[in-house]
Amino acid sequence: MEHSLLANAVVYLAAAVLIVPIARKLGLGAVLGYLLAGIAIGPWGLRLIEEVEDILHFSEFGVVLLLFLIGLELEPKRLWAMRQPIFGSGAAQVLGVAAALAGAAMLAGVDWKVALIGALGLSLSSTAIAIATLDERNLKDTPTGTAAFSILLFQDIAAIPMIAVVPLLGVAAVNEAGGGWLRALRVALVIGALVLSGRYLIRPALRAIAKSGLREIFTAFSLLLVIAIALLMQSVGLSMALGAFIAGVLLADSEYRHALETDLEPFKGLLLGLFFIAVGMSVDFGVFLAQPWLILGLVGAFLVIKIGVLYLLARRFAIPASQQALFAFLLSQGGEFAFVVFGAAQAARVFTEHVAAILIVVVALSMVCTPLLLIIHDKLIAPRFRAKTSREADAIDANDEHVIIAGFGRFGQIIGRLLTVNKVRLTVLDHDPDQIDLVRKFGSKVFYGDATRIDLLHAAGAAHARALVVAIDDIDDSLRLVDAVRLAFPALPIMARARNVTHYYDLMDRGVTIIERETFESALMLGRQVLQQLGFDAYRARQAAQKFRAMNLKALAQVYPFYKDQEQYVSAAKQARDELEAMFALDAEAFEAESQQRWD
Repeated sequence: MEHSLLANAVVYLAAAVLIVPIARKLGLGAVLGYLLAGIAIGPWGLRLIEEVEDILHFSEFGVVLLLFLIGLELEPKRLWAMRQPIFGSGAAQVLGVAAALAGAAMLAGVDWKVALIGALGLSLSSTAIAIATLDERNLKDTPTGTAAFSILLFQDIAAIPMIAVVPLLGVAAVNEAGGGWLRALRVALVIGALVLSGRYLIRPALRAIAKSGLREIFTAFSLLLVIAIALLMQSVGLSMALGAFIAGVLLADSEYRHALETDLEPFKGLLLGLFFIAVGMSVDFGVFLAQPWLILGLVGAFLVIKIGVLYLLARRFAIPASQQALFAFLLSQGGEFAFVVFGAAQAARVFTEHVAAILIVVVALSMVCTPLLLIIHDKLIAPRFRAKTSREADAIDANDEHVIIAGFGRFGQIIGRLLTVNKVRLTVLDHDPDQIDLVRKFGSKVFYGDATRIDLLHAAGAAHARALVVAIDDIDDSLRLVDAVRLAFPALPIMARARNVTHYYDLMDRGVTIIERETFESALMLGRQVLQQLGFDAYRARQAAQKFRAMNLKALAQVYPFYKDQEQYVSAAKQARDELEAMFALDAEAFEAESQQRWD
C-alpha cells in the first residue's frame, strides 16, 4: 500500500485516542489501555496491523528516550551516591529472582541450561511499564520509586552480560578465544569516546545551535543526538537504552538539560505509548490457544515466585510496610530485554523455537497483568493500611524546595546572588547562551531555555517550587509567562520585575502583588547622594528619599484604577504630583523645626 505508513499511524493514534482515555476513566491506567489497544488492532484482534515485529523494533526507541531523560535527571555526583542501592539492591533482586525461578524450573524437570537462561531473562522487569507507572502515580520520590529505579537501572546493566553469556551455553557457541576480549575493548573505547565527546563536542554543538535561535533545529539535534548514541551502542553489542542513559548522565549538569527534556518529552510519551501498543499486538494468542492451561500456569507460577521474592526483598530494603506490596507488583512483570535474551537463546540453540515462543507469551501476558495487579493493590491492599493509620502529610523531596528565576541578566543576577549566599536553592532559566557560559564560570547553576514555555517550567520543577522570580527583560515575554503560570501553577507565588509604570500596572492586573521597578530603588539611592552633594545632611536626604518613595507608591495605587482611561489617568497623575509637591513643602518646614534630630 502506497501510504501504508500514514494509514498505520492513523490506526495507532485512533486506537490510543479511543481506548486509553476509557481505560483511565475505568481506573485501569494508561499502560493497560495501550496494551488493550494493541491487542484490539493486532493480528488476534481486528487485524488492522500485521507488521508487528517492525513496529516493535521502532517503538523500542521510546524506551531509549525514556532512559536518556532519566539520565538527564541524574548528575554524576548523584549517580555515584546511588551506587550502593543500584548494585546492592539491583544485584539482590536479579540474583534472588533468578535463583528462585531456576530452582523451580529444575525441580519441574527442565534442563539446567534452559532453566538458567529462562530465569535470568524473567528476572528482568519492564523499565517502560515501571517508570511510566511511577510517573502516572507520582511515586518517583517515594521509597518505592527510589528502590524500583535503582533496580531497573541495574537490570539494564545486567542485561548485557546475560546476552553475552547465552552463546557460551548453546550448541552454536563460538570458539573465539580472543573474541570476548576484543569485544570488551571495543565497548570500553566507545564508552570512553562517548564521555569525551559529551564534554568537548556535544556541549559546544548545543551552544552553537542555541545561538542560532532556531528552536526546531535544537529539537532536531536533540533527536539526532539520542538516535546516534543508541545506534553507536548497538553497533558494539550494548543496550541502546543503557547508552542513552549514559549520555543523559553526561549532560545532566549541562545548562541545556531542561531544554533537552522539554524538546524530547513529547516524543518519549508518544513512542512509549506506541511501544505498549506493539507489546499488546505481539501477544501470540495462537501459542496461547494451543496450550492455554500450560501458559496460564506458567504465568501464574512466574508471578507468584517473582512477587514473593520481591516482597521479601522490599522488607530488607527498608521500604515502608504500606508500600511493600506495591513495590512487588510494580516489578513483577517480565521486561523488554527478556525478548532479546530469549531471541539470543534461540539463535544459540539453547531454546527451541517452541520454548522461546511460550516464554515470550508469558512475558507479554505478565506485562498485561501488572496494571491489573496494581488495581488489586489499590482496591484491596492499600485501604487496609489507610484504615490502620491516619493519613500523613505528603512527603516533599528536599530537592524540590527551590526558587526559580526566569531571566538572569543584571537584575536577576543580583537576586540570585543574594539568595545563594543565604542558602536558598535556585533553578535559573535564561535564553542567552553567552550569558549562561559566563555566569556558569562563577559556579551558578543556570540552564538554557525559553522560560516563557510552560513545559520547560514543568521540567524545572515549578509544581514544587517555593517561588518564581520573573526577571525577564522583554515586557511581552514577562506578561506571557505570568499568564501561563497563573493557569498552570495557580498556587506558585510570583515576584516580578517591572520595566516601567505601564508594565507595573499590567502585572497588577494579573494578580502579582510583589513587584519592583528595576530602576526605582537605585534611582532613589543616587538621588540621596545628589542631595548630600548639594549640601543636604544625610538625615534630611534619607528622609526625603523615603517620603518620595512612600508617596510614589501611594500615587501608583491611586492612579491604577484609571490607567487604561487616558483622560482620567492624566488627571489622577497630576493630582498625585500636586499632593507630592505640597507634601515636600510641608516637609521643608518640618525639617527646619527638627534640626536637633538630624545626623550625619
